[in-house]
Amino acid sequence: MRIHVVSDVHGNSDALARAGDGADVLVVLGDLINLVDYHDYSGGILGSLFGPKKVATLAHFRRSQMRAELAEYSRRLWDGLDNAADMLRDAIREQYSRLFAAMTVPTYATPGNVDAPELWSEFANDRLTVLDGAVAEIGGLRFGFVGGGLRNPADRGGRSDVWMPYLRTADEYKAGVEKLTDVDVLCTHIPPAVPALTYDVVAGRPERGSEALLDLIIEQQPRWSLFGHVHQPLSGRMRIGVTDCVNVGHFQRMQEPYVLRW
Repeated sequence: MRIHVVSDVHGNSDALARAGDGADVLVVLGDLINLVDYHDYSGGILGSLFGPKKVATLAHFRRSQMRAELAEYSRRLWDGLDNAADMLRDAIREQYSRLFAAMTVPTYATPGNVDAPELWSEFANDRLTVLDGAVAEIGGLRFGFVGGGLRNPADRGGRSDVWMPYLRTADEYKAGVEKLTDVDVLCTHIPPAVPALTYDVVAGRPERGSEALLDLIIEQQPRWSLFGHVHQPLSGRMRIGVTDCVNVGHFQRMQEPYVLRW
């Protein structure tokens, strides 16, 4: 059995169309949308809506962890557009139409924090299985999926109603994890809460990892824990007990899937 795993596609439908070459199954761990392109501020949905200078300001606030300033500036940008919610949804749907069409082999997918999972049903086809807080048997192994990210408790209000990332409280996320039993392969967008796996060396800060995922790994000892989310991790791989924990990579830039064989 050969399975290709990708995460953090961020709009790269051309590479995604090649990701399944030679694979029996493709696994997609979320962040399909290219909302903000941090390598090219004119790219991504916000680049097309607001232009590179305004996106650069957004990126500065995010890098500097200036949450209040980021929230206020984002609100003002969205408020400056007529029918902002419709424009955003149209842009997301345009990206999704290309991305889901690029999944040409049997695909199992879970959403990331930069996704709009409520729209995924519009792109359903007989090749695609969407899972979130659920288990699927693939090639005789049990694959458990949990999507989305964790909400930062420090974020209190100030958000735009136009774009809401797919974020959960720790309790909500834990409830999804607790639905997974006897898992051989743990498939999530975010990593378990291990500092070396959550720290982004370019951003210079940790992303949020899940304590519930770490507990599952310790208790169930799956063969693999696969995830993305952290684009430049301090450690891309480590072993916890018998579990091989692997950041499958920032696919938008790397354009190579992680390969599982058994």
